[in-house]
Amino acid sequence: MNQEEIQKRVSESLTEKTYIVMQAHINGSGRLFGGQLLAWIDELAGIVGMRHSGGNVITASIDNLQFKHGAHLNDIVVLVGRVTYVGNSSMEVRIDTYVENKKGTRYPINRAYFVMVALDENEQPKKVPRLKIETVEQQAEWDAAIKRHTLRKQRKAEGY
Repeated sequence: MNQEEIQKRVSESLTEKTYIVMQAHINGSGRLFGGQLLAWIDELAGIVGMRHSGGNVITASIDNLQFKHGAHLNDIVVLVGRVTYVGNSSMEVRIDTYVENKKGTRYPINRAYFVMVALDENEQPKKVPRLKIETVEQQAEWDAAIKRHTLRKQRKAEGY
């Protein structure tokens, strides 16, 4: 069975990772340094992409990165990543970032969309499994991802 015939569920690559904001992660304003959060998000996007593709991946682009709120020293930061769309060798990965309070309630602080590309053993793009859409929410995310994909292609054609 080739990769085009294989389907994987969103849940098969769904990944959650938790961090505590330490002194080394703080910027001059007393908040989590945006570059640190970006590194954590990129790492998680890579894990999600590897789980879906079954191999190595690279970050092709960061399509959207919205900082909604800050995180502070000793905050618990939770990242949740999932595949939202697949092309031939690429996957769009959505990462939602939350601050979790001591009672376990999560507050969104960031959302990002990454495009990851699967690589074969020669570090060339390889086909990825299709994404099995199972819920209305997953279909809505897929449809929105198609719009983002079209915009990315348009920006590339315009030299952005």
